Amino acid sequence: MPRIPFRLVLGIALLLLALAPYQVAHADALVGKFLDKAPAGEIVPGADAYGEIKGDLPVVPALKGGETVGYVFLTSDFVSTTGYSGKPIHTLVGIDKDAVLTGVRLVKHSEPIVLIGIPEARIRAVTEGYAGLDLRKEAAAGGEAHDLDIISGATVTIIVIDDSIVRSALKVARALGLGGLEPEAGATGPKMVIDTSLEEKLDWQTMTGDGSVRRLSLDVGQINAAFADQGDARAIKRPEKGPETDTYIDLYLALADVPSIGKSLLGEAEYANLMKRLKEGEHAIFVAGRGRYSFKGSGYVRGGIFDRIQLIQDDISVRFRDRQHTRVLKVEAAGAPAFTELDLFIIPASSGFDPAEEFRLQLLAHRAVGPVDKTFLTFDLGYKLPERFLKPETPVAEAASAEAAAPAGASLAADDGTRALWQRIWRDRKADIAVLAVALGVLTLVFFFQKQVTKNERFTFWFRIAFLTFTLVWLGWMENAQLSVVNVLAFFSAVTTEFSWDAFLMDPLVFLLWFAVAASLIFWGRGAYCGWLCPFGALQELTNRIAKVCRVPQFEVPWGLHERLWPIKYMIFLALFGLSLYSLDVAEHYAEVEPFKTAIILKFQRAWPFVAFVVVLLLAGLFIERFYCRYLCPLGAALAIPARLRMFDWLKRYKECGDPCQRCAKECMVQAIHPEGNINPNECLNCLHCQVLYQHDQKCPVCIKKLAKRKRFEKQIGIAKPDAPAPNKVREPAE
Repeated sequence: MPRIPFRLVLGIALLLLALAPYQVAHADALVGKFLDKAPAGEIVPGADAYGEIKGDLPVVPALKGGETVGYVFLTSDFVSTTGYSGKPIHTLVGIDKDAVLTGVRLVKHSEPIVLIGIPEARIRAVTEGYAGLDLRKEAAAGGEAHDLDIISGATVTIIVIDDSIVRSALKVARALGLGGLEPEAGATGPKMVIDTSLEEKLDWQTMTGDGSVRRLSLDVGQINAAFADQGDARAIKRPEKGPETDTYIDLYLALADVPSIGKSLLGEAEYANLMKRLKEGEHAIFVAGRGRYSFKGSGYVRGGIFDRIQLIQDDISVRFRDRQHTRVLKVEAAGAPAFTELDLFIIPASSGFDPAEEFRLQLLAHRAVGPVDKTFLTFDLGYKLPERFLKPETPVAEAASAEAAAPAGASLAADDGTRALWQRIWRDRKADIAVLAVALGVLTLVFFFQKQVTKNERFTFWFRIAFLTFTLVWLGWMENAQLSVVNVLAFFSAVTTEFSWDAFLMDPLVFLLWFAVAASLIFWGRGAYCGWLCPFGALQELTNRIAKVCRVPQFEVPWGLHERLWPIKYMIFLALFGLSLYSLDVAEHYAEVEPFKTAIILKFQRAWPFVAFVVVLLLAGLFIERFYCRYLCPLGAALAIPARLRMFDWLKRYKECGDPCQRCAKECMVQAIHPEGNINPNECLNCLHCQVLYQHDQKCPVCIKKLAKRKRFEKQIGIAKPDAPAPNKVREPAE
């Protein structure tokens, strides 16, 4: 008995720490952690040592004989641009007092460059080539005074490196006043925000006329002239074919979360769907295009990132990934032309984007100049939201005064600026939180009162089908609340890295699910999540049910083989765990063995190899129920290990189970019941079917004997009644 509290405490501690997938960078500057990657003289020629980090700016002086001859900084301390990996690219940059870059060193990245056969030395060579860049010219030209040295196959990586070096260097030069560059003038007057009360419907001509929708149009003649001006002889020899007046690209841009603009372009229903998808602080842009050149390209299909467009606002740069993208079927505004591409892109709150300020969508155009090589040009589509869609933000002090003056029980429409972001997110998603809380409450009652719930076989069957449908459609496809083994792997990173509960609370549904998992592992084991709350598990089971209705043959894996296939998922988990000790980034990459992102988060809108992998798993599941859950799921394995600490055994068994009766073992959907009758808690998904059979007086031999004995007794004492339909005497569900 004394060991139980220790195990319980240990289990809770491990589980709560495992809930730490959302880590935030340490508040201190990162530059100090990378100075040992390069001597001072390599970053700033002539320097012999680094000084102390400036207190007000994450910049390190480069010293020569104790005198400052330049400054060194880390790009990721100033900008948050990310590449294919979704993580910052860390680059040390040196700058002298004339605002000229003296040296650049790529010190850390998570880009999957080696996977496409590009030597990392080429990337480093391009990076180091920024030495000598004059920031005064860049400031005058808006950061585009230099030529971009693109490497074919690593377009996004090079663009991100270029963007982060130039923008961060300009910030440092302005902050230190180097080369005569002055800090940008701060904004005057009240901060402006979107006026959500303005909802007038506009036609296409009105929106293009007043600047609500902006346009960039290039014809074949213009694109050929642009490449000719670039001076690359290889590009000039390969002009775009056809009449010069043909449209190369006709690109349109609008801020879609502005009510009047969004409803005019998307219609009421699609605008409502967009606003439901947007989280606190997020915005969305509408992009439409037609012509020969696609602004989307195929990069997002291969790697999940749109490599031909990026949003730029001052020192903010946003490159969009497939999970931030939604297709639009048509433009609802009257008079709109036909487009070949219509899309919405979500701007994450973490970018710091301000919808009231001017921004631009940068288009990357390319031309093949050889079998593999390409040359590139960029074009900007500027956008400034018309002032009539803006209003002054209510100052925090005024809001506080209004709240103090409000009568008891009154609520303020104005947002409290001092409230933490995660609190506002929870407030804005109260309806979603309530739905999930109700679902978790219902499921908890089912487990606590499983004897009453499983008395009627038909009710249990259809309740489970309904709950799994809810899990797949609402929890999975609509809310994207799918847990992953990456969450568990992040625990080992969190041991040595600070993490914030505020950051973890940013996604309330995921937080509630992890809390429910932590509790359920103590009470019921992993089956509460894997069997009822996993969207991909629900997808497998529902497709298998359909297969049974269609008479698809079901295969029972021989017990000896089945028992030997169980460890595969544990081996996969241990392999991912081992990789995470080497590099969490690498482990996250190989965690694609989970089909959750493709099937649930992205709803199969992904490159064909990922989709094919999921289809193969689902096809296998048509013949062997829950095939992936049984043998391959590393998340299930990760949950099964701490589930050994569970405190209770809720599933009832008779001593006759397994000897001689094998009914439950034969009907268990994942073969979690051993031939001798005991249930393997590591494999059980808590579907409760064995508890239905436990009380079934038409299927369970023990119940049949009890019923027969009771009838004989009633007959002997003369109180026998006409046979009445037994509670479970119903037609079995189709399989």
